[in-house]
Amino acid sequence: MLQTETNYLKSCLNYTGGKYKLLKQIIPLFPKNIHNFIDLFCGGANVAVNVEARGAICGIDKQKEVIRLFNTLKQYDFGEVLNIINRIITEYSLSETSKYGYIKYKCESSAGLAAYNKEQYLRLRRDYNSRPEDNPYYDLVFYLLNVYGFNNQIRFNKKGHYNIPVGKRDFNDKVKSNLEKFMNRIKEKNIEFINADFREAKIELAKGDFLYADPPYLISTATYNEQNGWTKKEEVDLLRLLDGLDEKGVKFALSNVLDHKGKENTILKNWAKNYRINYLDYNYGNSNYQIKKKTLNTTEVLITNY
Repeated sequence: MLQTETNYLKSCLNYTGGKYKLLKQIIPLFPKNIHNFIDLFCGGANVAVNVEARGAICGIDKQKEVIRLFNTLKQYDFGEVLNIINRIITEYSLSETSKYGYIKYKCESSAGLAAYNKEQYLRLRRDYNSRPEDNPYYDLVFYLLNVYGFNNQIRFNKKGHYNIPVGKRDFNDKVKSNLEKFMNRIKEKNIEFINADFREAKIELAKGDFLYADPPYLISTATYNEQNGWTKKEEVDLLRLLDGLDEKGVKFALSNVLDHKGKENTILKNWAKNYRINYLDYNYGNSNYQIKKKTLNTTEVLITNY
């Protein structure tokens, strides 16, 4: 019996491009009896916290701030983290609907909290961008910027400054509960989070190990793929890395799109001819492997070497 979406734990970060809603399609396609597992381009770590492995589980990502946050959440108890979060919320007078509801802030849940939180959020963002150093306190400021930010997105400008505007949500009971569950899971699985470019990370795998890669998509645009963050060079370098794993007998799975809004990834299509292409339902419903990709605006796939 396949797991349903409700059986999977959601990341504490609502990461753009995150695979939470696709987990019930992709995880059943993973090998059974995985020894060591690497979640390359782990992002919000939705896959890493839900995969079953007998050995080590490792998440690798280039986004320093995300990896710092996860390591802070591993290091501290939930009570300690919650105390710091509450202190930041109080210090910056951000909304607390879990305590006071929406009436206190003169807004309805449908309209959101942006009008109330805007100035406080901008002050928090300014202080984060001018922080004198990276430390656990500012890691949790980063987390709250994601929680209170527009559509819970993560984006930095060319100067390295966080530049997402205020959103309509806050650190409510649901968000708090999810954070606690996520913290418990990464400690329970003892997931190792590494900040590294995929070409510089030490990826030493053998037969029985498994690597899942969810890179930025070459032919789509999102906050994680701005400022030439992913070009044809990165695409080719990743595919060569996967070919090298295949030569060693290591199983891998690659999430990507073959077609998107009239564009096609010819590099990926030509490379994928040597492997198995599993077509996914981009609308996050049930998998439909019979659907013809020409009828889809976006052809989302999981490419495997097994």
